[in-house]
Amino acid sequence: MSYTITRAISGASFDDVDARVRKALASSGFGVLTEIDVQATMKKKLGADMPAYRILGACNPQMAFQAIAMEPRVGAMLPCNVILRQIEGAVEVSAIDPAASMQAIDNAELHAVAGQVRALLKTAIEAI
Repeated sequence: MSYTITRAISGASFDDVDARVRKALASSGFGVLTEIDVQATMKKKLGADMPAYRILGACNPQMAFQAIAMEPRVGAMLPCNVILRQIEGAVEVSAIDPAASMQAIDNAELHAVAGQVRALLKTAIEAI
């Protein structure tokens, strides 16, 4: 099982894809709680250059609330990370597959919620 839902977007700038990702996530009920500019962080901390790379911490509050009610420590695995990275000729967007990551927890009800979140993230990635 793959651990991400991935799509490459060509013919658009990094910032344009970022805006499209945020809009698609919002349309699927997700908000962006955190944002890490990995490229800027690596430059600042290590003096290292790398292509554009951003991590968005996305959360669907209703689904997160259900998951936490079932497994209070599941918050260690939240929010759902979505990365944008510049690749040759495109911007790749990858979202964590929550169904894959939740396999570590022995809880069938939680797996069902993870499947619902996966479907929402897949819809968002396809809509970009």
